[in-house]
Order: sequence, then C-alpha cells, then structure tokens
Amino acid sequence: MIKVEHISKQFSLNKEQKKERNTNDKFAFAVKDISFECKPGEIFSLLGPNGAGKTTTLRMLSTVISPTSGSIEIGGVNAVTDPSEARRKIGFLTGSTGLYARLNAHELIDYFASLYGVPTQLRNERKRYLFDLLDMNEFAFKKIGKLSTGMKQKVSICRTMIHDPEIVIFDEPTSGLDVITAESIIQLIRDCKDQNKTVIFSSHIMGEVDLLCDKMAIIHKGEMKYQGSMKDFRNNMTEKSLTGEFIKTVQS
Repeated sequence: MIKVEHISKQFSLNKEQKKERNTNDKFAFAVKDISFECKPGEIFSLLGPNGAGKTTTLRMLSTVISPTSGSIEIGGVNAVTDPSEARRKIGFLTGSTGLYARLNAHELIDYFASLYGVPTQLRNERKRYLFDLLDMNEFAFKKIGKLSTGMKQKVSICRTMIHDPEIVIFDEPTSGLDVITAESIIQLIRDCKDQNKTVIFSSHIMGEVDLLCDKMAIIHKGEMKYQGSMKDFRNNMTEKSLTGEFIKTVQS
C-alpha cells in the first residue's frame, strides 16, 4: 500500500527562471499539497500534461528525492525517514535511468538481481517469466547498446521487476513505444494487479488510463485537479470524449 499525505516539493529559482516566470520569488513549487492512497490489487494513475508534476511526485514516492513537506508511507514503512527500507519494497521504472550498453540483457538482469539479493533459483524463475511475457528471448544475448528503444524499455522493465516488488511505480511506461511493445507492458501492469501488487503509473494518454486504472488523479502545475475512480469520472463527464473531459478538468 502507498499512502501519501500533503506532500509538496519546492525548488529554488535562478535568475533566468525568475525572468521566465516574471516573478521575484526565490522559490516555486513543482508539487503542492498532494494526497492519495493506493491499496494492494489496485492500479492508480497520475494523469497530467507534460510538466504537470507527475514525474516529481513519482520520484518522491520512489525515494529518489525527498518531499519538502508531507508524509509518504510505502508498505507500512515511512519513506521519508527510512528510505532504504522503503526502497526494498519498490520497483521503479523511469525513462531517465540509463542501462549499461556493454552488457546484454541476461548480464544486466543478473547484476541487478544480485544487488537486490535475489536467490539464484528465484532469479532464474523471474527471468523466465519476464523474458517470456515481454518477448525478450530473441535479443537476450545482444549488447544493450545495439537494441532498439522498445527493446531497451523491455530490459528496463525486467530490471524493475526482477526482485518481485510488492509496489510498482511506472513513469509513462509506454511513451514512445510501438503498439506491440506497449501492449506487452500493459499486460504486465494487468498481471501486477492480478498478483495483488500496488501499482501506480503516470500517463498523459486518457485511453490508456481508462483501460487500466481503478482510481486516478489529474494534476496540473503541481496541484491536484481531480481524484476519484475512473467510473465516477466517466459518469460525471459533460464533454463528448474522455480526452475532452481531461482537458476541461486541467483548464478549470
């Protein structure tokens, strides 16, 4: 379970940023007073346009950065005061994490499994499951530096999931991918739900959110614009399409 209460992230402004924002303020908020929770077996989506604060929020949840204020509970662990213990429970996928170009997929996954302390038998079982699900066997022995964008994303997902985390955080996992690769990732997210994992993913694609999530939140300029179930969002919409309703919510 993830429980987030009133988290904010403030950053300092340099001269150029002050000029761009037409302000003399020394600080600005990337995220301001965000609260939500996601239980095991649920898929929760953070939806928003580029620059809305989605990635900053997920980076706080995954303990990459600390909130300026507020609290984050990860699987019963206080992620702010005990980030190392919280990190053991998390699988975090982000597009900004690099891969080792000189290794192949087998070597890289074995390396990360060793970092997590995954026993050899469990590591091999997880590799077989993930390689089959993500259709990685054909390129598993190729150097990562020679793989396509979609193939690299699959390796990143395998690395994220190799230790069988109870909480999975995906930052726009299908961004820039072809339809077939995106579908395999969507299936993995469904499998996580079936395995009673807590799943949070960010997206700016309304159709993807509608397909997968139980609950959702729309954020814009770091602030919460909507939070509730996908069903309620649909039932209360006044626009003709989900995308239109999303745009209206962001602009309200």
